[in-house]
Amino acid sequence: MIEITTGTIEEQIIKILQKTYPITVSEIEENLHVSRERIMRVLQKFQVKGVVQLEPLPDKTYIRLRRHDFKFIGKKRQKKFIKHRSGPKRQESEEYDGMMYS
Repeated sequence: MIEITTGTIEEQIIKILQKTYPITVSEIEENLHVSRERIMRVLQKFQVKGVVQLEPLPDKTYIRLRRHDFKFIGKKRQKKFIKHRSGPKRQESEEYDGMMYS
């Protein structure tokens, strides 16, 4: 089992590779808006671990996902947006207009 920390570039690359095959390095670069050098560093680290296989061609480099046993660890993020109340707070008036008790 390979543990990947959530919220990292490694997680984003693995999730793209799980969804799309075949895919090239330049397509990952376009999806993530990250430099090619940073993507290649991560992919080479994954290749050493045996997670991916890089298949270089003359004009493109394809990426093949070799392992599928990933565990994403880290904080669970809330998926739904919580709307917080905003605006001025209601002031309690000095005068009481409710029922009077005697």
